Amino acid sequence: MIKAKNIHKFYNDLEVLKGVNVAIAKSEIVSIVGASGAGKTTLLQILGTLDVLSKKENSSLIINDIEVNGLSEKELAKFRNENIGFIFQFHQLLPEFTALENICLPAFIKGTSKIKAEQRALELLDFLGLSSRKNHKPSELSGGEQQRVAVARALINNPKLIFADEPSGNLDSESADNLHNLFFKLRDEFNQTFVIVTHNDDLANMADRKLTMVDGNIQ
Repeated sequence: MIKAKNIHKFYNDLEVLKGVNVAIAKSEIVSIVGASGAGKTTLLQILGTLDVLSKKENSSLIINDIEVNGLSEKELAKFRNENIGFIFQFHQLLPEFTALENICLPAFIKGTSKIKAEQRALELLDFLGLSSRKNHKPSELSGGEQQRVAVARALINNPKLIFADEPSGNLDSESADNLHNLFFKLRDEFNQTFVIVTHNDDLANMADRKLTMVDGNIQ
């Protein structure tokens, strides 16, 4: 699913990633742990195509058999929209829109019709136990509910890959446990691949594989 080779990232003279190599299989749940500043989020953003690697000889990033570094900006945006979902620590829901409308946004960007997008969004809301909250705005939802809406938004286009950056870092322990179990339920139901940066030991240890980053590389 993901084959990353010799991944470097420089910010001016600061080298944040120092030749990372990682391979992640289809339907695998992988956690990435490490101290703050180790490069976890930078790696996640590059693997998720939100940021670009600093090109070095023999560097490559292949996702679902496509070398993404060879794509134009427009092609990359289309690839990201159709193949990748993102879940962040802070849900990033738009406050003026309802739960249903927030979930539909990536589908509208893809060009899905309103009828089909809303039908899929309602299916996800039902799957996540949020059907009764579809017309509520983020300010009317609990933290756990907001994060489940963000999960539904990440799933709306049926992506093959889900990247999560501290997804439970802003939740109470019960909501965090529910979210963690949801990731495994989603993997089992939809065969999706998850790459999760987390400081939560319980979540990190639940993963199929735990990668530890130290000083810009995987230990």
